[in-house]
Amino acid sequence: MRSFRFPLLLLLFSIALNVSAQSIIQTTLSPNQLPPPPSNWTKKNKLGFDISEIAFVNWSAGGTSSISGLFKGEFSRVYNKGNHRWSNELLLKYGLNKQDGIELRKTDDAMALNSTYGFRKDTTSNWFYSAKFNFNTQFTNGYNYPNKDIAISKPFAPAYIFLGAGAENSNKEKNRTFYFSPITLKTTLVLDQYLANQGAFGVKKAVYMADPNDPTAQIIVEEGEQVKAEFGILFTGYMKSEIYKNIFFENRLNLYTDYLNKFGNVDVDYDTRLDLVVNAYVKANVGVHLIYDDDIKTKKDVVDDAGTTTQVNDGPRLQLKQVLGVGIVYAF
Repeated sequence: MRSFRFPLLLLLFSIALNVSAQSIIQTTLSPNQLPPPPSNWTKKNKLGFDISEIAFVNWSAGGTSSISGLFKGEFSRVYNKGNHRWSNELLLKYGLNKQDGIELRKTDDAMALNSTYGFRKDTTSNWFYSAKFNFNTQFTNGYNYPNKDIAISKPFAPAYIFLGAGAENSNKEKNRTFYFSPITLKTTLVLDQYLANQGAFGVKKAVYMADPNDPTAQIIVEEGEQVKAEFGILFTGYMKSEIYKNIFFENRLNLYTDYLNKFGNVDVDYDTRLDLVVNAYVKANVGVHLIYDDDIKTKKDVVDDAGTTTQVNDGPRLQLKQVLGVGIVYAF
C-alpha cells in the first residue's frame, strides 16, 4: 500500500494543480478582461517648431536683428480593413517674423485637410477606386507688406475645396501615392465681400457704374460673387524616400485643369522638402513651395498724385516660397 500511495497522491496533486490553473486562467481572461482586438486605425501625430535668430550689437558691418518662428503640425488617421482604406491628413503651418524697427509680420499661414476613401479588388493590389476630398485655407489676414491697411487675403478668402472620384495607386513599402481623377469639382470661396468685389482669386468681380452725383466716383451695381465652381481633371502625387542615412526627401504635387475654362491651362502646386534628422527630437529642413494659378493675380501698390495708395492687379505670376529651418519635432 505504501508503494501505491505515492503515485496516487502525485496523481491527485496533478489534477488539483490543473483545475486550479484553469480556474486562474478563466478568472484572469474573463469576457470583460479579454485583450482588445487589434485596431484597424493607425495614427501619427507630429508637432514641430522652427526658430531662427540673429542679433547685432555694435556690429561695424551693420545689420538688423531679427527673430523668426514657425509652428508646424501634421496629423494622420488611416483606416485599413480588408480591401477598404480611408486615409485622413491634417496639415497646419503658421510663422511670424520680428525685426528691429518693423512690426510683426506673417511668414507662413496654411491649413490643409485631405481625406481619401479607396476600395480595391484584392489585398495584393496597390490600385484603389477612390474618392478624394481636399480643403485648403489660412488662419489670419495676409498683407502686401509694408502695406497693412488693406488685406489681400483672409481666412476663407480664399478657401479651396476639391471633391472628385478616380483611381489611386498607393505603395506603402515605397511610401508613395499617386491619384488621378477625371471628374473633380473645384470650388473657390472668397468669403469677404471687399475681395470678392475685386474679383480676387478668380471669382466674378462686381459691376460698377459712374455715380451720377459724383462723376469721379463709382457705385456698385452688382456685388461680386463669393463662390466659383469649376469642373476638371486633378492629379496628385506624394513621395517620401530616404536618399541617404537620416536624410529624407519629400514631394507633394497637385495639378488641375478645368474642362470649360481654358482647358489645358494647368494650375500647379508643388511642395518639396529635404529633412535632415539630427536625433529623435531635432531636425533641420530645407523646402521650396511653387504655385502657379492663372486665377490668382499679383497685387501691387499704386500711389496717385494726391498720395493715396491703392492696390491693383498685376496679372498672374509664379509664386515661390523658400524655407530653411532648424527646430524641435515631437511625434506621438
